[in-house]
Amino acid sequence: MRKNMWWKVALILAVTVIFAAAIIPTESNPEKIPLGLDLKGGTYLAMQVNTNDALRAEVDQAMETLKLQASRSQLPAPAVRRVTDDTFTLTPPAGVNATDYEKLGRDWLPMFEVSSVPGGLTFKVTPASATEIREQTVLQAMETINNRVDALGVTEPIISRGTGTRIIIQLPGVDDPVRVKEIIRTTAQLQFRLVEGSTAPTPEGVVLPAGVTPADVDILPGQQLDSFGRATGVQYYAVRKNIPVTGRDLKSARVQKGELGGSNIGFSMTPDGSTKFGELTGANVNRQLAIVLDGRVQSAPVINSRIDGEGVIEGNFTPQEAADLALVLRSGSLPASLTTLEERTVGPSLGMDSIRAGVTASLIGFALMVVAVLLYYRGAGVNAIIALLLNLLILLGMMAYFKASLTLPGIAGIILTLGMAIDSNVLVFERIREELRAGKGVRASIEAGFSLAFGTVIDTHLTTMIAALFLFQFGTGPVKGFAVTLLIGLAASLFTAFFVSRVIFELVYNRTNRPLASMSI
Repeated sequence: MRKNMWWKVALILAVTVIFAAAIIPTESNPEKIPLGLDLKGGTYLAMQVNTNDALRAEVDQAMETLKLQASRSQLPAPAVRRVTDDTFTLTPPAGVNATDYEKLGRDWLPMFEVSSVPGGLTFKVTPASATEIREQTVLQAMETINNRVDALGVTEPIISRGTGTRIIIQLPGVDDPVRVKEIIRTTAQLQFRLVEGSTAPTPEGVVLPAGVTPADVDILPGQQLDSFGRATGVQYYAVRKNIPVTGRDLKSARVQKGELGGSNIGFSMTPDGSTKFGELTGANVNRQLAIVLDGRVQSAPVINSRIDGEGVIEGNFTPQEAADLALVLRSGSLPASLTTLEERTVGPSLGMDSIRAGVTASLIGFALMVVAVLLYYRGAGVNAIIALLLNLLILLGMMAYFKASLTLPGIAGIILTLGMAIDSNVLVFERIREELRAGKGVRASIEAGFSLAFGTVIDTHLTTMIAALFLFQFGTGPVKGFAVTLLIGLAASLFTAFFVSRVIFELVYNRTNRPLASMSI
């Protein structure tokens, strides 16, 4: 064997060992290539992001920002009120010019259009800003859902963008689909809002203090607890519409034991959140502060002193509820609520049938292809089959290393890849045959065959790769699975058809310096 052949053989052996190790099951990881939803079974959800919720939150934050900047500019606090999802009004105190607040709005609220109206100002989110908020809300919701699913340990979830504000969620092989779906849907919008007036068992019974109008508050339900911390009914709270501190200001959340042995959730704030929380509690000592989660008052303790960085959410939680709530708070609250548009459960029996049918079809097709290649190309056909098997090994090994899910379209991509891989060998072999018919020697024909076929194979592979890249970029779910297997298989095909196959020919026909009369092709 010539010296320059050693490194080629060593490279092929190394590639074989590396990718074979990737697909051999182990006790710690029996499923090296995770199966997709259509093969393993699981849950499919199509959800709509209610982006108007994010617009309302932006308006509430803007009102608080305007009041804070007015205070820092030595201006009295104006009366602000949200009138629609994207608009709020400002009424200056008597004797104060509205233009002072207009200047603050233009300086600190660039996303809002300011216009003068009788008695005050109107602030409306600009159309461009509203579009950006809606887009960012969908992207943030996808990221939050992905964080929650990852924290639950769901293998190979697929979370992709649908049309408009839709999100497609595929969860293969979930053990507790009801719990997972509930955690995904939980908005976990945490708010800290001041309580106004007294509580009552009905919304109509809530009495507001002087100077507070129904337009200034939201009436929200909460649990009524007895002296032992047990829920005995529902009571309603009047809480300020303005939301000075939210779950966005949270740094972490954890489960901890309550005074009576129940489960509570301790939380800590970010530096900016600690400042806002400190200002809120410091300015409202001896008042009730409602801790609101998804539109329901969990608790409403009295502020005894300024609180800067940490607190507790009490809500008569079970240990599982507390753990799930802490998880969603840590992963971040959804920027808007979700509406389930479609929900499907795929049974694992369908997956097994699909796997069996796909494997059977692949084996039959592979066997027929092997027979055809061996009959037509004889000894050279063995070369093609070895290259084809290595191609399949590299493809499966790459999927295992990248944790890519195997789906039914992915199996189709594998079959298509094998067909294109054998097609590359066919192009090379036909070129070699042409050179042999022209009277060239065996070694010269092999060199010419690979050289002449190279351009054609590269052209066909690159055009198919470009199409596969577009499928991966713009496709969702199964389409991406097809694109992934096709891309990996095409790259492997170039390696096996032009490197591995050529090395095999060199090992067989370059063992001697004497001219060869013929070759088995």
